[in-house]
Amino acid sequence: MSERTYNVLFLCTGNSARSIMAEALLNHLGKGRFRAYSAGSHPTGRVNPLALERLAKEGVPADDAHSKSWDEFAAPGAPPLDFVITVCDNAAGEVCPVWPGQPITAHWGLPDPAAVEGSESERRFAFAQTFALLERRITLFTALNPHSLERLALERKLRDIGRTA
Repeated sequence: MSERTYNVLFLCTGNSARSIMAEALLNHLGKGRFRAYSAGSHPTGRVNPLALERLAKEGVPADDAHSKSWDEFAAPGAPPLDFVITVCDNAAGEVCPVWPGQPITAHWGLPDPAAVEGSESERRFAFAQTFALLERRITLFTALNPHSLERLALERKLRDIGRTA
């Protein structure tokens, strides 16, 4: 019997950098156990090129990456969600739609690398730092066995991961 695939939605306001990288990373590291998506409350409509550059440099495929609204995941026919994780403080404070599937929620706040001003190398460094934090958290997340944990324990572990630096 094959293991169940868990649907995970990463949220950020603009859905252009952090949530895009998280989606690509989990789809890559989750090895079919997880299906990741990303969305924004106010999507920019474009993926930050430095996010795509960082993913490519790390060997993480992001061919289907595109900025989209979180409304897509609250609409009829949307995949039932097991987890919804906010990766920016703005999205964490917004009133979210009702998600199908009664997902476990957590906040993994990260600084916005797209907001960094400075030289090109400083901006690239910000994306590298964000990628490293996401990779660490997602690696911890993929080590969990959601099937064997009770909902409250799983929710606590997911939130603890968000405090990991």
